[in-house]
Amino acid sequence: MIVIDKLVHACIVDAARLCGAELRVFAHNDLEGLAKMLRWADRRNAAWRGKTHPRTLIVTESVFSMDGDFALLRELVELKERHGAWLMVDEAHATGLYGAKRRGLAEESGMEDRIEVQMGTLGKALGAAGGYICGARVLIDYLVNRARSFIFSTAPVPAAAAAATAAIQFIQSDEGQARRNQLWARVDQAKNGLIAAGFVLPPVRSAIIPWVIGEEAKALEAAAALRDRGVFVPAIRYPTVARGQARLRLTLSAAHSAADVSQLVSALSPLKLAP
Repeated sequence: MIVIDKLVHACIVDAARLCGAELRVFAHNDLEGLAKMLRWADRRNAAWRGKTHPRTLIVTESVFSMDGDFALLRELVELKERHGAWLMVDEAHATGLYGAKRRGLAEESGMEDRIEVQMGTLGKALGAAGGYICGARVLIDYLVNRARSFIFSTAPVPAAAAAATAAIQFIQSDEGQARRNQLWARVDQAKNGLIAAGFVLPPVRSAIIPWVIGEEAKALEAAAALRDRGVFVPAIRYPTVARGQARLRLTLSAAHSAADVSQLVSALSPLKLAP
């Protein structure tokens, strides 16, 4: 059985469906709801009469792609260990930004050695292409030899592999640390400016800052108004997010200047005050 957080990326949902496992979904960061599902799985597994004993896999993102908030990794680890489940964490939006070696939120929280499967992208912060999976040697050997979609896909070209390798070396260097500090400075500047303008924002430090508007039409209008002011922030709407949860998803990078962020805040502020 696979149990996923309701707000994980669509690719995780598709993969869970394709693998043939029984799929369950718990409300976002709802530990009590997850615990109920795990207790139900325990009872089912105890009564199992098949040849292979079933296993439960919990899947979450570490930094959620549309809300910019964090998974409760410590609590998830405690729950999965209590019920003998496995935990898989998608670090796509955390790789390069968190942890002493920039491995992600699992490393930042000290949980990486207690998480069975960690995956992420070589795009986004690393600026290359492809992805990675970290886990026990037996797991990696199994995936290399049995994961059909991996076996029958084209290997990365040498240039992409070299770019990803160079990116990993860069983010772990002093220059990479300076670039990360620059990013967090821009994030703090944007959040402080938006909060002063009356925006309600997630209480975590993430490069993803959502402004949930609600109605799809209003989100599109806000995006168009920003374009008229020289700022490009696409509207995110159904099916990427639930109906009634349309938003502007602000994503900052170290390449943005202080002037860029000031322009963003200035362009957004009157939209918040508009009726």
